[in-house]
Amino acid sequence: MKQTSLFKLLALLLTLALAAAACGGDDGDDGVDAGADDMADDADDAADDGDSADTPEAGEEAEGDVDTEVEVVDESRPTGGDIAVGLEAETTGLRPWEDTCSSPCYNILITLFDKLVEQDAEGNYVPYLLESISSNDDFTVWSGSLRSGVVFHNGDPLTAQSIADMFPIQAVGATGAGSVSAANLVEVNATGELSVEWVLSRGSAAFPAYLSRAALGMVFHPEAAADIEAFNENPIGTGPFVLESRDLDNETVVVRNPNYWFVDRFGTQLPYLDSVAFRPIPDEGTRLDATLSGTTDVAQTLRQGTIRDARAARDGGADLFLFEFQGNNVGGGMYNVLVPPFDDVRVRRGLVHLNSQENVIEALGGTGISLPGTQFFSPDSPWWSQKVADAWPQFDFAKGVELLTEYVNDPARSDGKAAGEPIDIELSCPPDPTLIAAQQVVEQVYTESGLVNATLTNYDQQTHIGYALGGDNGFVGSHGQHCWRFSSEDDPSLILDSQFAPPTAEIAAANGLDGIVSPLNFSNYFSLEMFNNLQAATQTNVFEERFALYEAVMMEIAEQVPVYYAGHTATALIVHSSIKGLNSWEFPDGILGVGHPSAVGRWAQAWITVE
Repeated sequence: MKQTSLFKLLALLLTLALAAAACGGDDGDDGVDAGADDMADDADDAADDGDSADTPEAGEEAEGDVDTEVEVVDESRPTGGDIAVGLEAETTGLRPWEDTCSSPCYNILITLFDKLVEQDAEGNYVPYLLESISSNDDFTVWSGSLRSGVVFHNGDPLTAQSIADMFPIQAVGATGAGSVSAANLVEVNATGELSVEWVLSRGSAAFPAYLSRAALGMVFHPEAAADIEAFNENPIGTGPFVLESRDLDNETVVVRNPNYWFVDRFGTQLPYLDSVAFRPIPDEGTRLDATLSGTTDVAQTLRQGTIRDARAARDGGADLFLFEFQGNNVGGGMYNVLVPPFDDVRVRRGLVHLNSQENVIEALGGTGISLPGTQFFSPDSPWWSQKVADAWPQFDFAKGVELLTEYVNDPARSDGKAAGEPIDIELSCPPDPTLIAAQQVVEQVYTESGLVNATLTNYDQQTHIGYALGGDNGFVGSHGQHCWRFSSEDDPSLILDSQFAPPTAEIAAANGLDGIVSPLNFSNYFSLEMFNNLQAATQTNVFEERFALYEAVMMEIAEQVPVYYAGHTATALIVHSSIKGLNSWEFPDGILGVGHPSAVGRWAQAWITVE
């Protein structure tokens, strides 16, 4: 993997971390009976053994963590056919530079807009709509060449000037502005008919990673985008499909682009399918049932329990195939470190020690599918660190009680309550049944400690995200303990730089970083040492140097625990077995693509087998 960033202004950054706001789960109730007494017993047993928990070794996976292999398919693909895809949520809009984008959103946008850069099967960033990309020695100027013969949906040719003209729109977009700042991007110039130049204020060895994401990497028609509202009704890109209809919260239909530029190695013009209908179905069980009944052909999910149920249905004879992927996405949550009592590390560490990851994973339906998390990276990631895994505070009921007791009995405790009174916590998640079940598991062990009064609240996903962002109080947020998902297969800097930049102007100024403010620092944790390590990691393309810097960041998180983890998030595209190609899509030159991380399909290269 390669990628990047450092940055100057993050004032309008509403981008990548909004992609994930929940721990993971399904519509069952497994795990609620795993009570606090059992957890306390588990802690005592661990203490007797002299070890609180076993951490996974590098490369270890849960027995049921079965990523679908990315593979080359050496046979021509049939064309034609219409499919319907059930998504976990509606997308807020169809403007790559403006609308926050998560997994459901990406499934739609990727049909309408090509990316300049994509990841290959090894995680490298490779030109896609670009034909080549390279940088100068200090990574401050990146030069790319576009493919020839590409046209927008309205017939206008794609030129380098199109990319240059996108930049002023991206620079003021709700998501684009943050990505522009995070990438240190100050100019985009057309240096020839198809030659583009990106100029950065400070070098970034991983800048191409930004060109693989919606805000900067998805190509749209800049003149059409001048009318931002009209564009949402009639988005114009260069992608393999064209918008046919959009019925918000019901169905978005895209149809084959007859002028698409991509011809596969068999000489067939993409896309293979005639149309794709995307239907938001928020309830996990209903979405799976729709695919089982044939109402839809695909169910997209980021819930372990739904994967468990789909596997059971398949093994019971249902005509299903699961394109599965786990990767770096890890569920858990965060503490708002600017709000008492979470401003005290004793409370945060104490609560982490009370977090029985195995029981939470069971409640989420992930037993045998997901490993407990100890960092932003999964054990099969090149960025994963055994040192960090060993440092993460494991479930230890007695240790958790000890730390919380020390805070509760402190006359100077930060929450203003009298010494000896339990702390008050609001534990918030979206209203998915297994997320509620996981909350109840956590609440039970908190209550058993006798030191925590926990209130459980549930908000729909968009409200949940907004709650974390804050409102009248700026970006600080009023949340306390908030369930969340972290990380992705992207370069670490794309997520970490925004999540741990200064959360307020006051904190930025106090550290000599005026103007560097990130609303995506949802935990509000900041340290200058971590910030400097994150910056340094974008100034080199030597993996060993970057690994050491990100390991130091993860070690600080393990010590200060602004976030906590449940298990790594399994994701899947659950399809009728006749649908192929989601794990075998290729670049124009035949290089094998990354597959389907985070349950995002490359629908241009999906096809239906003919029996």
